[in-house]
Amino acid sequence: MKTLLASLLLTLPSLAQAGDYDGMVRASLLPGWRLPNGDHMAALRLELADGWKTYWRTPGDAGIPPSFDWRASGNLEGVFVSWPSPDVFWQSGMRSVGYKHEVTLPLRLRLRDGHRDAELHGVIDIGICKDVCLPQRLEVSATLPASGAKPDPRIAAAMADLPYGAEDAGVTSVDCEIGPAQRGLGLSVAIDLPGATGQEETVIEFRDPELWVADPETSVRNGQLVAKTRIRHMANPAFALDRSAMTLTVLGGRIPVEIRGCD
Repeated sequence: MKTLLASLLLTLPSLAQAGDYDGMVRASLLPGWRLPNGDHMAALRLELADGWKTYWRTPGDAGIPPSFDWRASGNLEGVFVSWPSPDVFWQSGMRSVGYKHEVTLPLRLRLRDGHRDAELHGVIDIGICKDVCLPQRLEVSATLPASGAKPDPRIAAAMADLPYGAEDAGVTSVDCEIGPAQRGLGLSVAIDLPGATGQEETVIEFRDPELWVADPETSVRNGQLVAKTRIRHMANPAFALDRSAMTLTVLGGRIPVEIRGCD
């Protein structure tokens, strides 16, 4: 993946030194509230200067993938990041997926002891882009009080902006066809999605971080939304594709939809 990331960075419109653009993004933690089962809801808030954007979990070939390091935290076992519905951007003929202005990423935290305060410390590596694209490293810290029980409306609003599940969106079938392609496999996904317009963009992900997935070509054919892509393994030219491990996200249409697995 490091080799792939390096090659992608070389294709970005222009890379600059982060020090030349300090202050283009600001990060903070919303301490949130303690849940009845002992987990804690918090959020990472990113605020961007005018005209700047940052990237979604799968940023596209023109984006920089975000990463999070929470190892310096106290009373913490795990962090699950939720991703509100992003926008699709085009720059220099390349697609990226992300957010502009600001974004709040809900964090569900599993604690070692749900009756005690927790200390959340994160080192966040993200990319930001305007006329130039550059990586940014941000550090955030906050105390998460065990006594906090009142939900934060900013976090609740971000949770409400997550993509719909397939059932809630009225998806009735998701069919996959897999065949050989140059240096990998070709994948075509046909979705029965009510209200599809042909203006949608799709993102296809797999759990295996060594799989590279091209930005899909998306269209409406015979009443179905069809996404076609190419997949290759970064280390092994011969590989099996687990279709149940696929996540397909539909953006830019009537509603955002996240679909897991296919027939």
